[in-house]
Amino acid sequence: MLLLGIDLGTSSVKVSVVDADTRQCLASVSYPDTEREILTRQPGWAEQDPRQWWLDVRQAILKANATQAYDPQEIGAIGIAYQMHGLVVVDAQQHVLRDAIIWCDSRAVPYGEEAFAAIGATRSLEHLLNSPGNFTAAKLAWVKAEEPEVYARIDKVLLPGDFLALQLTGKATTSISALSEGIFWDFAEHALSEDVFRFFGFDKELIPPVQPVFAAHGRVLAAVAAELGLRPGIPVTYKAGDQPNNALSLGVLEPGEVAATAGTSGVIYAVTDQLFVDAQSRVNAFAHVNHAAEQPRLGVLLCINGTGSLNRWMKSIAGPQLSYPEMNERAAAVPAGSDGLLCLPFGNGAERMLANQQVGAHLHNIDLNLHTPGHLLRAGQEGVAFAFRYGLDLMRENGLHPTVVKAGKTNMFLSEVFAQAFANATGLTVELYQTDGSVGAALGAGIGVGAYTTPAEAFQRMERLQTIEPDDEVDIYEQAYQQWKALLMSRLNLAAISQHQPA
Repeated sequence: MLLLGIDLGTSSVKVSVVDADTRQCLASVSYPDTEREILTRQPGWAEQDPRQWWLDVRQAILKANATQAYDPQEIGAIGIAYQMHGLVVVDAQQHVLRDAIIWCDSRAVPYGEEAFAAIGATRSLEHLLNSPGNFTAAKLAWVKAEEPEVYARIDKVLLPGDFLALQLTGKATTSISALSEGIFWDFAEHALSEDVFRFFGFDKELIPPVQPVFAAHGRVLAAVAAELGLRPGIPVTYKAGDQPNNALSLGVLEPGEVAATAGTSGVIYAVTDQLFVDAQSRVNAFAHVNHAAEQPRLGVLLCINGTGSLNRWMKSIAGPQLSYPEMNERAAAVPAGSDGLLCLPFGNGAERMLANQQVGAHLHNIDLNLHTPGHLLRAGQEGVAFAFRYGLDLMRENGLHPTVVKAGKTNMFLSEVFAQAFANATGLTVELYQTDGSVGAALGAGIGVGAYTTPAEAFQRMERLQTIEPDDEVDIYEQAYQQWKALLMSRLNLAAISQHQPA
């Protein structure tokens, strides 16, 4: 049996087809070739058209089929990974009512903060494990307040992966994992949050039926199957947010195991069996793919909004004609510490780990006689590594002390400069594996369809490509990080002052 994995990213859709028996990836493609834009109609807003997502998914599947590396008729299950925290709303005819408000949109922060204050910090953290912040529930509250004519027509509220499964199967479902990332779930009561629904005035009928992550979420419609060359009735047996799915793709399932990714955003994701809470909700906990009330598995998620997006921006400024490997070569020619050039990579909306402040991206200590485009490129990658270190220290404050982190050798971890900077800045051993989100989604589908006895069995043949230890430049990175952190603290103070100035 073959397994089809779909990974809905912010920039593109990636699709992989995996042989369930050998776990070998037979074909892997992305669509489109250029990055999809984020619609920013006002500062702090971030939207994408879900209908474009569905068009891209179909084109990606057809592109994979065109490789002729497999027989599409042998695909027996489909898994979906998706960008987390987005809001998709559809009417009773399953028509999209507005563009999706995606993960890095900041407009809903005041609504989440109001709910946090009204519900109470202690109760919110004990029951939701988080502040509502700018997560999906707060985004829905914004629609209710600012677009009441749209809100009145909503039949179902969906996460992005729920929407893709709906297009494939015609059936709307969700999961505890998805509801927890939207801050709709009460972990103490093991149910939809009465506090959240009461405060915002939401009807629980807006939420689709709740299924396990590994379950039949519907079967592919005949018309869709005919268009995509698939067998009708193939089940969608797995749906998960991109970060829980990234952890799954690395076999990170049990307490103490840690995954990282540095795509458009950057994440450290640590699994625990405790109901983890950060008092300031800078680090967030959600139900992992294998979470159950009787056996808790929480993913503690540290998110940096702008990692790959900062790297892409630096490329557009310092080397638009360069490929990413060439860009990394330019960065590698510059000494560690970038000769004092510092970069804050926070230019992609309100940062949860900075208490939802928007400090922006900054370059500091520019020397017009010294610094070259290569310095800009290296400083950007080091700035991202320092942001990971800052967030990791927040996790350490809360009792999590990882020593090893697993990551796929993809996105920014393809850069030796970044991978070594990450190890040196954080003090962690980095293990790089040959996997990605779409392969993880395919294997997740295999778990859901019963191809494997346990989730761990799906990853028994995972190949480790490289181990990166902190090296003799650790002291250089520590000194540069302390300077970077002092710069960040000054910008946070300015942001706090500006937020409290009278209009």
